[in-house]
Amino acid sequence: MATTDTEGPYQPPSGYLGNLNAEQQSALDQLKKELKEQKETVFALEGEDGFAEARMGDAGLLRFLRARKFNVAAAKAMWLANEKWRKEFGVDEIVKSFEYHEKAEVDRYYPQFYHKVDKDGRPLYIERLGSLDIDALYSVTTADRQLKRLVYEYERSMTDRLPACSALVGHPVSTYCTILDLKDVSLRSFYRVKDYVMSAASIGQDHYPETMGKFYIINAPFLFTGVWSVVKPWLDEVTVAKIQVLGAKNKDVLLAQIPEENLPKSLGGTCQCSEGCSMSDAGPWIRP
Repeated sequence: MATTDTEGPYQPPSGYLGNLNAEQQSALDQLKKELKEQKETVFALEGEDGFAEARMGDAGLLRFLRARKFNVAAAKAMWLANEKWRKEFGVDEIVKSFEYHEKAEVDRYYPQFYHKVDKDGRPLYIERLGSLDIDALYSVTTADRQLKRLVYEYERSMTDRLPACSALVGHPVSTYCTILDLKDVSLRSFYRVKDYVMSAASIGQDHYPETMGKFYIINAPFLFTGVWSVVKPWLDEVTVAKIQVLGAKNKDVLLAQIPEENLPKSLGGTCQCSEGCSMSDAGPWIRP
């Protein structure tokens, strides 16, 4: 079971359900009102009244509000753009019928996987960009299918992983703990896959906002740390606080946040799933 370093009963962070000030509550109420009033307009879903209840609970709307600093007009525009994108990208059809038959082959050339939880109960997501073999990768898949897989996994996390983690720790879990491993990363390979990486980042930022909990960039080469020092001042301070850039000596930092038995052995933990950690999808979301 996940553990937490927080003493006493769970206290939601500011801006989350159970901890809204008067201004935040007013923004939430106003956003709900305006979206309901527009239920017959551009975002109306076929066969429904346009008010997508599954995505329109208070917790879901608050993600968009937090992403736009509780500016109702900006959050509303973001949500409308998201609904338009979902229809154009075919998200519902992806959830219903996408089959990722090349998973094992892709895993050899670009491992990207969910694996157990951190000490706060968040799903652990690991991406090993340094293992990327771009020629081999695109011999077994395409950038389009990679993006569809990304969306499929985001949707599954919303419906399966996060609720299972919430049940595990006894309070809402709405963010992930991410590890981006840059060990042996090739700048040439990264440049060739940059369009996919940028599209993937855009999908996460624009359509699944406020899901970053902790973000560790490990085995970062010197060149990357230099670039980060330039980029960092331009980022929102809340986002920057969630990101840690680490070199090769990262084990102690990772184990301070992730139980040793949950961290793959290749990253300094002790977990060795029989089918390989990157293929197991091990976690509380897997039911017998």
